[in-house]
Amino acid sequence: MKLRALVPILYILFLLLPIYWLVAMSFKTTNEILGGFSLFPQVWTLENYKVIFTDPTWYWGYINSILYVSINTVISLAVALPAAYAFSRYTFLGDKHLFFWLLTNRMAPAAVFALPFFQLYSAVGLFDTHLAVALAHCLFNIPLAVWILEGFMSGVPKELDETAYVDGYSFPRFFTQIFVPTIKAGIGVAAFFCFMFSWVELLLAKTLTAVEAKPIAATMTRTASSAGYELGLLAAAGVLTIIPGAIVIYFVRNYIAKGFALGRV
Repeated sequence: MKLRALVPILYILFLLLPIYWLVAMSFKTTNEILGGFSLFPQVWTLENYKVIFTDPTWYWGYINSILYVSINTVISLAVALPAAYAFSRYTFLGDKHLFFWLLTNRMAPAAVFALPFFQLYSAVGLFDTHLAVALAHCLFNIPLAVWILEGFMSGVPKELDETAYVDGYSFPRFFTQIFVPTIKAGIGVAAFFCFMFSWVELLLAKTLTAVEAKPIAATMTRTASSAGYELGLLAAAGVLTIIPGAIVIYFVRNYIAKGFALGRV
């Protein structure tokens, strides 16, 4: 029994080790990191975090990332909700093929679409804007959100729709006041996956931005100097990059648990 309890504890410690190492590095200088192995910083420093919070290039990178990720999540859910409802409630010509085609977009690597998006957005004046990255990520997030939400919606009895219509509910009122609250667990799961994909995606975000909307991931790739990479600064930026994802997980943790139990996750 003790061995069974020890195995998951060791596994969790193994998973947390890289995070601890990243946090420890963020309080070290680059010279100390390169100087040798140490479990704890020999000289604690907040200089790395000070640079991030005082240098506009760094903190605007975080703001830009949060902006386009939030825009993408809202757009993805707004489009996926009615689309998933249609797939779960209606049968029409080619519905199965269309549903599969949506998933094929999610299977393609982002590199395939980087150049077409770059040329398109440059031509229409969307290059280096938050909306450009948000719309590009919709190509991947909307199919995923439709797939997840359709699984939750299919689990809701159609009698709920019929009862609402008999009671005099219009479709918009029924959908927003009755149906959406019923599948809030699925919405939480879909929002989580949309947020996380958009937050960690680098190629499209870096290709479609230059200065005004440059994300934190692109900023982190430009820390090289004549002395090499500023490892302590990169570690501090990495620690701060984990925080938004951790916050999102905290608020949707119950929905994620229900999603793995009930929905298509």
